[in-house]
Amino acid sequence: MMHLEEVQIQAGPAALSGNLSIPEKATALVLFVHGSGSSRHSPRNQFVARTLNNAGLGTLLFDLLTPEEEAIDARTAELRFNIKLLAERLVHATNWAKQQQETRSLRIGYFGSSTGGGAALVAAAEGSQDVGAVVSRGGRPDLAGEALPKVQVPTLLIVGGDDDIVIELNEQARDRMHCEVKLEIVPGATHLFEEPGALERVAHLASNWFVDHIGAKSEL
Repeated sequence: MMHLEEVQIQAGPAALSGNLSIPEKATALVLFVHGSGSSRHSPRNQFVARTLNNAGLGTLLFDLLTPEEEAIDARTAELRFNIKLLAERLVHATNWAKQQQETRSLRIGYFGSSTGGGAALVAAAEGSQDVGAVVSRGGRPDLAGEALPKVQVPTLLIVGGDDDIVIELNEQARDRMHCEVKLEIVPGATHLFEEPGALERVAHLASNWFVDHIGAKSEL
């Protein structure tokens, strides 16, 4: 059995729409932090979320921007790189999950993509007592800046083998971190992991990382 629900998350003055999926006997919830110009409808993140659900992990895919903000960002691209704002929205969503009856007992993980990878690490650094693991897919952890050395939670950085610049940025970020951190390079994959089997590999790596660090129903 799977608990599926459309939710509204109040983040200060902003109301954010989300999709919550909780497998029976789940012990953990992974919040997805979308990247540049994306939303909870991202087919790549939905694919990864289904893989996590199959491993007994709950998922929350939510929009980090309101429809009005998305319209502004579509014209100016100014908000997708506002890591402070995106991290604040993620913290609000984490606090929301901690207050809901069906999710308040679940351990928390973050799955960030692109600029969302930086936002996930900033939020994890600020609220590490609430977060048990972070995974970044094709992410920009370098955008977390001064928060990187403060991150205390196990972090997996996944990058495509043909995404040369992003590999370098992830290596630089990894070298600034003092927590358990691992860089996984998916051979032959580009930034969006569109190559055959590439996204499946991402989903498998992420699922294993979360199961190992924040648990799943397979432990029960």
